[in-house]
Amino acid sequence: MKQNKLALFCACFLGMNLLCIPIANAQKISSPLFQQNYTPQEFFQNLTKTNVIYLGETHTSEADHKAQLEIIQQIYGKKPKIAIAMEMFQRPYQGAIDRYLAGRITEQELLTQTEYQKRWGFPWEYYAPILRFAKENRIPVLALNTPSEVTRKVSSQGLESLTPEEKKYIPPISEIRTDNAEYRQMLSDAFNQHQKGGHGASASFERFFSAQVLWDETMAESIAEFVKNNPNHTVIVLAGQGHLVYGYGIPSRVARRLGNSLVQKSILLNFDSELPLKKDQPIADFFWSN
Repeated sequence: MKQNKLALFCACFLGMNLLCIPIANAQKISSPLFQQNYTPQEFFQNLTKTNVIYLGETHTSEADHKAQLEIIQQIYGKKPKIAIAMEMFQRPYQGAIDRYLAGRITEQELLTQTEYQKRWGFPWEYYAPILRFAKENRIPVLALNTPSEVTRKVSSQGLESLTPEEKKYIPPISEIRTDNAEYRQMLSDAFNQHQKGGHGASASFERFFSAQVLWDETMAESIAEFVKNNPNHTVIVLAGQGHLVYGYGIPSRVARRLGNSLVQKSILLNFDSELPLKKDQPIADFFWSN
């Protein structure tokens, strides 16, 4: 039986010479939306006029991170005005990222100043080549995520428990929308699976769901603000697959903020899940298989 990776929600509630870049070496690029396969050339051509591109990863997959770098390099070669937006860094640490990109601090100092090991903790070498590429080519990198302290507090005490200071790095409470019934059901299934497996103490699903949506809304707000202020850039978002499937998490919330002017596409990397393929609402625009 295939592993349902959405159960990881609960577990995580956690200058290059472009002429030398090889053409994309994915074994298969397919579209659940159009039920067809693409060559790498067709795939990248499809992305050229996109405002936001989501690269949905499994955090523990080294292959996913290699694919992310390759896709970023290929898009940069066709359109240098890009930004990389990362779930892996939290909003209060944007300054440290900017200092690293400007060459004012070392890579080790970046890890220390962003508290990377404490706040994300997956192997740094999965993401390091992406940050190095961004630094070498002066590509902006956006820290997307909600501070861990805020997420944990919401999951245990609810949104109403947050202080004005804690609200500094999140959207207004009125913009944290929990009214997507299908998203609620999908996360409820993952939550119940996690609880039945004996992982962690019993918790309130409503608070868990509020914290998950807060996570999505915070990242969506960061992306939307950058797109508004930099309309000529393409934002490439690195995030867990669960934040992207069916557009429920981040994409629908970016679309709500930007409206009809937005063109966005989601790519799930090496996707392996029991989630159904819906005719009226595809899981993603593309599947990328190494």
